[in-house]
Amino acid sequence: MEIKSFAKVNIFLKIVDKTPTHHILASRFAKVNSLFDTISFEKKDSNEFELYGNFDCDTTQNTIFKAYLELVKNSPKAQDFFREFRICVEKKIPQFAGLGGGSSNAAAILSFVNKYLDLQIERSKLANMAKNIGADVPYFVYDYKSANVGGIGENVEEFLEDELSFEIITPDIKCDTKAVFKQFRESGQIYPKDLASILFAQTSKQIVENYEPLWANDLLAPACKLYPQLHEYLQDGWFFSGSGSSFFRIK
Repeated sequence: MEIKSFAKVNIFLKIVDKTPTHHILASRFAKVNSLFDTISFEKKDSNEFELYGNFDCDTTQNTIFKAYLELVKNSPKAQDFFREFRICVEKKIPQFAGLGGGSSNAAAILSFVNKYLDLQIERSKLANMAKNIGADVPYFVYDYKSANVGGIGENVEEFLEDELSFEIITPDIKCDTKAVFKQFRESGQIYPKDLASILFAQTSKQIVENYEPLWANDLLAPACKLYPQLHEYLQDGWFFSGSGSSFFRIK
């Protein structure tokens, strides 16, 4: 058995508020159909949780492991799946690149195990579980082609538009998301929340036609300050995804 775990890009990303611990965002997420990890499930003999893949973190910090914990906590029956199968991930989505690979992996596991075991966890509850794993995970649970995303990632509303095709460049630069947000907190400007609705109403193609990359993503300037080598990738028509380091354009 195997499933696909797709990447995303942020067409725009504006910080509209902040609390002592979080940044409140307004963003358009779009699915990248041409870039995905492949997750396969293999029968095993041991009862231990087993995860294999080229990851840059310990297993206990991996989003798939966190998805496993959420599933077992909400439905003990889920333990049966992880006793029977080991999880193997063929990584194609670059890590630390703003493409949501880890979040996508977690959502794929939540959704697949729920369906495979017929746990009958409603999508809204699955998304609520997802927000305990990471800010981008609820979007992937809903599996929308495009969506307006708010709050700290938990508010996801489908945005209907033509299917998009992307070209993506990922420099060999690993952007630390926490560091980029911290840099924004020190020097970035909050975008007026009431103006976010104007962006939410525009198509993704209109966004990339009407706005400059440095304006469209509030995290690009702080990322460039932390990682000056990003400047060489600042080209007309290429937009920054998430906290980086990937740039994309719509084909």
